[in-house]
Amino acid sequence: MKAKEVLENLKRRFPNEPEYHQAVQEVLESIEDVYNEHPEFEKYNLIERLCIPDRIFSFRVTWTDDNGNTHVNMGYRVQHNNAIGPYKGGLRFHSSVNQSILKFLAFEQTFKNSLTTLPMGGGKGGSDFNPKGKSNNEIMRFCQAFMLELAKHIGPETDVPAGDIGVGGREVGYMYGMYKKLRCENTGTLTGKGIEFGGSLIRPEATGYGNIYFLMNMLKRKGINDLKGQVVAISGSGNVATYTAEKVLELGGKVITLSDSNGYIYDPEGIDAEKLKYVFELKNIYRGRIKEYAEKYNCKYVEGGRPWAEKCTIALPSATQNELNGDDAKTLVANGCIAVSEGANMPSTPEAIEVFLQNKILYAPGKAANAGGVSVSGLEMTQNSIKLSWSREEVDQKLKDIMKDIHDACVKYGTEGDYVNYVKGANIAGFMKVAKAMMAQGVI
Repeated sequence: MKAKEVLENLKRRFPNEPEYHQAVQEVLESIEDVYNEHPEFEKYNLIERLCIPDRIFSFRVTWTDDNGNTHVNMGYRVQHNNAIGPYKGGLRFHSSVNQSILKFLAFEQTFKNSLTTLPMGGGKGGSDFNPKGKSNNEIMRFCQAFMLELAKHIGPETDVPAGDIGVGGREVGYMYGMYKKLRCENTGTLTGKGIEFGGSLIRPEATGYGNIYFLMNMLKRKGINDLKGQVVAISGSGNVATYTAEKVLELGGKVITLSDSNGYIYDPEGIDAEKLKYVFELKNIYRGRIKEYAEKYNCKYVEGGRPWAEKCTIALPSATQNELNGDDAKTLVANGCIAVSEGANMPSTPEAIEVFLQNKILYAPGKAANAGGVSVSGLEMTQNSIKLSWSREEVDQKLKDIMKDIHDACVKYGTEGDYVNYVKGANIAGFMKVAKAMMAQGVI
């Protein structure tokens, strides 16, 4: 396999899909040498079979707003690979959603889920519907209309969606209610459900907590056992960002930034537990903007900016893809940043990743560092299957163990002298498990 040739072929066959191309390129360049050590992979054209999704569903979603007006959005589900288990991955509701973004997310999800050691394949879906500014009833009607079509393609042993950007517990609840009505079954077909009807404890916190657990495993290799004295820049202000910040505070770190799509706040005094509670209520109850934090606490707000210019020792991009570019990475390194751990999916551009690796700072890619969310989704699936619920402490300990196992797998495959290339380690570890499963199951 020559990574460049495979990528050029995919670009020719699937043009105008830059996010998908970017995700594939990053993986192919990491695994090329290992792939070529296995001629049986090439004989059965495993790499092309792995890069191209098993199937993609696209459909129209028609819904009515509170004024009686009819709207039409697009819905999608990308079922990428189920070699090691049912398709598993979130649903994203955002105006930016398109097939390219969902193919990239499903491709990444396949390797992320492989890393968790749980029996889950990779998938992703969503819609270009934007829930911001919509009433609860409008969101309910959209979710029900979306599920009218999606329900045909999912099931507890087939494809198990969850939440993502724009899809939280409220949206999952509305979709699950419609799924249950349509299919006349009460199974664990969606994860991220409410505790009252099959959800798992710490599922909302899991991506943020898991990111910090992975970060701590990296830091411990450098003799750093807590976050005391660390200045932490975080992007985003949703569940991932707020629970990341909560765990940073618990371990003694100082959080100085949060953001949303309009801009970011910089609080040099630190975002303490009380301020963080306000952010959580602002975003989850009042659906407000992060600018309101700056107005309340009289701190700096940068319209349209990203927080990576602020001096920090640890950066945790937790918003969206390609939010941290090469110039941002150079600024972080120049300002003394020692670690970057991704809470979002592919938030760093290829140019940024190159800067991190060249400067040999600790850099954890999203497919490893933010796997905590899907890990607890997998644990939720298990609890639904056995009809039992585990305590918060049990789930949290299992999450810690999973993140340590992911870290150790990255170290195993990514060690280069005295430096661990976590990108290479995560890609190879995730790839080898999926590749071996595909080979064992024949050419299908």
